[in-house]
This record gives sequence, structure tokens and C-alpha cells, in this order.
Amino acid sequence: MPNVLVIDDEREVCTFFLHLLEGKGYHVKLGWNGKDFLKLIQQYSFDLALIDVKLPDTNGLELLKQLKAVQPSCKVIIMTGYSTVKTAVEAIKYGASDYIEKPFDDIDELEKIIEELLDSEIHSSQQDMYELAEALGFVIGTNKEMNDLIKLAYKIAKKNVNVLIEGETGTGKEVLAHFIHQASMRYDQPFIGINCGALSETLLESELFGHEKGAFTGALKEKKGIFEIANRGTLFLDEIGEASLATQVKLLRVLETGEYIRVGGETVRRTNARIIAASHVNLSQAVKEKTFREDLLYRLDVVKLTIPPLRERIDDLPILIKHFLKKLNSTLIFSDDAILQMKQYPWPGNVRELFNIVKRAVTLAEGETMVITPDYLPEKIRTETNISSIPSSEIKNNNEMDLESYLQNWTSYILSLWKENNERLDLQHVLDAVKDLETQIGRFFVWKTLKETLGDKKEAAERLNITVRQLRYLLKEKGTALKE
Repeated sequence: MPNVLVIDDEREVCTFFLHLLEGKGYHVKLGWNGKDFLKLIQQYSFDLALIDVKLPDTNGLELLKQLKAVQPSCKVIIMTGYSTVKTAVEAIKYGASDYIEKPFDDIDELEKIIEELLDSEIHSSQQDMYELAEALGFVIGTNKEMNDLIKLAYKIAKKNVNVLIEGETGTGKEVLAHFIHQASMRYDQPFIGINCGALSETLLESELFGHEKGAFTGALKEKKGIFEIANRGTLFLDEIGEASLATQVKLLRVLETGEYIRVGGETVRRTNARIIAASHVNLSQAVKEKTFREDLLYRLDVVKLTIPPLRERIDDLPILIKHFLKKLNSTLIFSDDAILQMKQYPWPGNVRELFNIVKRAVTLAEGETMVITPDYLPEKIRTETNISSIPSSEIKNNNEMDLESYLQNWTSYILSLWKENNERLDLQHVLDAVKDLETQIGRFFVWKTLKETLGDKKEAAERLNITVRQLRYLLKEKGTALKE
């Protein structure tokens, strides 16, 4: 029978697990602190450990790391109070299989978690996870960051906690939110999404909370809000950073109390909707800039998931192309030359932009060829020479002519966007390219000056009228710069 370790400084918790687990025939060892833990893992081999986050002489995260170092196959459940859920999520990143919140309100669910972790035949959740992601069109690929992301998302999906998803435009935030909903206990309830940046303040409030008849001009009848419609389901608040400060206050009230009032109404209503929020901007930075409420961020950011941009998982590009071709029911293939050029493009629009370009290429090539060559790609990809990711190793030996080439390529890229007959153009992509221009030009001048000063960073910084910290930041030596 399995061996189970329980570490908790609350004697009644240990006693509870002793009776519960021995009643199932498991062998149970109890400890109350870090000293007991070290003694027990040296004497016995365990299949499962239940470890409290807060202990008198240490913390659960440290014990988790130690256990995984000496008994890596032992599964771990972290026990936590609601106020330390963020710590429990960190524990999952370090290898914990799950976490449970105190007090243990649902004993049946607790028993189910333990049994699934100890029964290898039952515990096939990882395969289920990948199959669900594939069914929803969330392509994971081979990138480690993406795989870690989906594993964390799958584990927290069944928890009744709010989730904040951050990532650039087009990375797939809504698809990830839908994945979390489908992997949760609410999968058979509504999943409702709303873009907070696409509606005016008045209209957004009406959509969120509903309104009574006559609440404003045009309110000819009462209307349910999505908090009401999504009750017991999941509410996805896309681009939450675009909501006005007034709306943020009302959202905060719902998150704190579960209560809201329709526009023009007086009756207090309740909702049990789970909130998944998303933003393409860094909300912590928005708090510093006074455009987002810190208390609202605290409520939303119980678990934060960050989707990496496509350029940081560019090796997955062939896998994504294959997925999109299948989605388009196309038998065409992309040539190696086409894929090579696509890998050199910075993909400011990420996966969404990739799909649109694959769709465009298939439309143009259908009936003409079986192989999509660079000729079927947009001009911005054919002429683009990776303007946003020139390695510093290349810039080191650059001179003024290299700067001139860079500026010509950058200008060609912007003009190609300007001239292309796009029905929709993401202005943010253009603005990001402008920011990148500023960064790259700064880097060119830094390397030129370093060459003149034979690598003396202090003298180079003085010549450029900047600090050594700024110089190192421009060279992307951020870790070093912060120690200055």
C-alpha cells in the first residue's frame, strides 16, 4: 500500500489525515515541523506528501524543494489558507502536484485528489490536458515555457480562484481562458467573454451588470448583464486594463462581495461567476501610472499566467503552420525557404497574425501549386530582415552603414504596412515597431561609442551623457544594470 507523509503543525489536521488515510489502508507518517520532515524522508520512501505552507521553523516551499531533490517521484500536495494561494501556485511551479485550501470543506473532493495522485491508472490527466488543448486549438508545441504554462493552467483550472492572463496582442489569451473553463468544474456552465476596450463606459456597465427599463435613453426593456448570465460559469474580461476607473470600482465590489446592482436598479443581486481577466499591457505598470486600481489588480491576480510571444517560441512555427493548414482543410505545404523567411520575421501580431498570413497564402496558392513558396508571402515578410531582433553580437561590429541599412529596412517595413490594402490593421504593431526603432538606434550608438573607447563602458557612458546603468540596459545587460 502507498506510503503517505503528512507535515502540519496543527495536531488536529494530522490526526484527521491519519484516520482518513489509514482507513483506506495507506501507511501514514506524521510530522509537525521541518526537523520531523528531514528525519522522516531519510528513514522512509513516500508515494505522496501533504505539506502545510506555514510551519514554525520553515515553509512548505523549502520542504517541497528538498523532497523533490531526494525523492523526485513522490507526489506533493501543498496545504494552504486562501491568503497564501499565490504561494501554493508557486509550489506547483516547483513540482507540487496540487494544492488544497484550509479548511477542508469538501472531503469527497479531497479524497478524490489523493486517490487520483496515488492511482497511476486513474492519473492520466496530462494526456487529457494535451487532448483538451488540441481540441480547443491551443497549440502547445515543444517550447518549455508554453508547456509549463499549460500544466499550471490545467492544475489551477479546477480551483475556484480568479486568473489573470497577460500576453501581447494575438498570443491566444481568450483561447487559454476557454481552456481553463473547459478544464474546470464549471465546464457545463456558460463561458461569456467581453472586450472591455471595445465599449464605452456606459455601455460596458450595462453589458456587465444589466439595466432596468428606462435606466437611460434607449433602455426600452430590462436586460440581464453578463454577471447574471455567467452565474456559476466563467466570465472572461478581455483587455481589462481598458476599463475606466469608475467601472473598475464597480468590478472591485463584485469581486469582493459577489454583489452588484443593475444600471438604474435598486435590488442587490449576487453572482457566482468565476473571473478570468486578460490584458496585453502590464497591469502592474498601469498601477504605477495610476490608470489601474491596485486593489482590483490584487483581486484579479490570484494566479497570473503569461503567454510568451511567438518570436520567443519561433521553433514552434512549423507546428503552428501545420495546425492552421489542417484547420483550413488545406493539403498545401510551406517550402523550407518560406518557413525560413517566416522565422526571421518578428511577428508583432503573434499567432493571430500567423494564422491570417497562412490563410492568405493558401487562398493565393490554391489551384496554382502544392507548395507555398516565399512568393506567396506578404511583402513585409519577404523584405523584412528581422528589424526588431538584431542580435547585439551582430551590432558590435556594425558601423554607420549598418545603421543606414537598418533604417532603410525599418522604413520599408512601415511603408509596406501603410501601402498594403488591409481591412484591419493593429495600430499597436506599428507603435511597437516605433518603440523598437528607438531601442535599436540607441544600441547602435552605444556600440559605436564602445568601439571608439575600446570597450570602456564608463567613458562611453560619459560621452553619450547617460549613466552606466542606462548603457548596460541598452545592451540588454539588465541583470547587471540593476546591481549598479
